[in-house]
Amino acid sequence: MAAVDEKSGANSCIVIILYINCTPFNIKSNITMPYRRLPNTDQARLRALRAACDTAEAVDPAELKFSQRLVLEAKAFLPIFEQAVAQYSDARATQSQISRQVAEAGKQARLYLSHFVQVFNMCILRGEIKPEAREQLGLDDVGATLPDLVTDQQLIDRGTRIIEGEEARMAGGGGNRIYNPSIAVVKVKVSLFKEVYDKHRDILQTVQKHHSKLDEVRRRADALILEIWNEVEAQCAPVDSEEKRSECAEYGIVYFYRPQERHKEFLVGVG
Repeated sequence: MAAVDEKSGANSCIVIILYINCTPFNIKSNITMPYRRLPNTDQARLRALRAACDTAEAVDPAELKFSQRLVLEAKAFLPIFEQAVAQYSDARATQSQISRQVAEAGKQARLYLSHFVQVFNMCILRGEIKPEAREQLGLDDVGATLPDLVTDQQLIDRGTRIIEGEEARMAGGGGNRIYNPSIAVVKVKVSLFKEVYDKHRDILQTVQKHHSKLDEVRRRADALILEIWNEVEAQCAPVDSEEKRSECAEYGIVYFYRPQERHKEFLVGVG
């Protein structure tokens, strides 16, 4: 704020300083303790159980932070969980492999089947085969129309009908035989697709069975890990220091820092 000095006539400046009664801001004092998070993946569950079992082996029973009952349960349950995870993983890997085979076999079967129908329609246009033969193969009356082969089931149903119809036509002397591709080659391609398709359906059932089993043992694993961690933290309580949390971590307990806590090493020196 500017003012005029009556004696000197010069402008002077009045500075107002506000003093706020406060203590220095200490970032460290505003940070809450890291939080515990239970495992949310199978590998994390396995690490937690293995850590608890390994620590139970290494520590004197009198100094162990969780009960012997839980030690026995964890040791008995760990191989069951490992087996369930391995079986499901193997089944998924097999499913992925067979899925690629289904895609490739389906591509070949659709290609040969559609080419056969195109040649079949051209033979009708040239008068080599009677138009009524379309009905025998389950095809539309409209010339040059290809059947729907989008889904796997359509490919199997349409392919079977066309193959059986063409074989019946040839057996009944219904006109010229079609080559390039022949119905024999088409039959092989469709049969190969049906074979891998059936395998894929079987493996899907196996995957579902192992997934259901794994869901069950996951629930048991989560309950067991929670019980172990609760007992460990109760023995180490209060878990309010890095030393205490480090001790709990030996049993597989995992602590996570919130975003504002990630630079805790810097924040400790503030204030």
